[in-house]
Amino acid sequence: MKFNPSRYTEMQYRRCGVSGLKLPAISLGLWHNFGGVDDETVYRKTLHSAFDTGITHFDLANNYGPPPGSAETNFGKLLHTDFKSHRDELIISTKAGYTMWVGPYGDWGSKKYLVSSLDQSLKRMKLEYVDIFYHHRPDPETPLEETMATLDLIVRQGKALYVGISNYRKEEAAKAFKILKKLGTPCVIHQPKYSMFERWVEDGLLVLLEKEGVGCIPFSPLAQGLLTNRYLKGIPKNSRAAKKHGFLQKDQITKERLQQIQELNALAMERGQSLAQMALAWLLKDPRVTSVLVGASSSAQLMDSVSYLKNSTFSKDELSQIARILNAQQ
Repeated sequence: MKFNPSRYTEMQYRRCGVSGLKLPAISLGLWHNFGGVDDETVYRKTLHSAFDTGITHFDLANNYGPPPGSAETNFGKLLHTDFKSHRDELIISTKAGYTMWVGPYGDWGSKKYLVSSLDQSLKRMKLEYVDIFYHHRPDPETPLEETMATLDLIVRQGKALYVGISNYRKEEAAKAFKILKKLGTPCVIHQPKYSMFERWVEDGLLVLLEKEGVGCIPFSPLAQGLLTNRYLKGIPKNSRAAKKHGFLQKDQITKERLQQIQELNALAMERGQSLAQMALAWLLKDPRVTSVLVGASSSAQLMDSVSYLKNSTFSKDELSQIARILNAQQ
């Protein structure tokens, strides 16, 4: 495959905490749209477009699909054909922590589960190692020392270069960082849910990440599609909110929320960009944010996200307007 020779001049790269690792400002998440039920022609083009624009980081997890595991299988197939000669230019991450198989060893954070899960992920992607391996969520029953020691073991075994955590709150993250640092395998990145509408990370977590030299890569930066033009006039058919099962429910889209979306969209239009582009720029204005994970159902949708680069700064007045809109309904 021939890719855009100028791809590395078109993307911003940011250092991940105090580590030597750099990530593109926009990373591609394979949570949706890359599973066994999806069209290979479409997601193959999306992956090509991503790399052509300098997106070097592809983020997966053991259970991404559907069915679970199929995103890793599909990605692995294309990695060894279309991207075969570019492995060393890519950052590939995966995770374990949510339900993957039945029985007591297919979930959470035990050594048994994490080691087995990563071995399965490596087989699906036909890789010897991943660049980043995350624990996907805290386990209330397994000692944190066991989970973190397993991350350390995985690095020492050569199955991952770096380790990270996801969905950990400030107190949990602080304990994890301390354990990993003592073991000699410091955490390099935290993946929390963070957007204009989901801001719990601002309650001390971002300060902790800066203090500990850990990078931050928010997922769901567009609030499951709320921070796009899809919901400007209400809940569209076939949207995530229109479905009975999913992370975005109808009752979350109140009259007040729609008003916020419409006001934010008006400001984005004044800035000459889409609401989604402004929402990404708003997150990336913070130097503590290393990269943002975007999903994409098509190449065109991904290119819209990358276009935030054309206007990634804010005036004081714009930031004040955004703060007023976001705080109005809180």
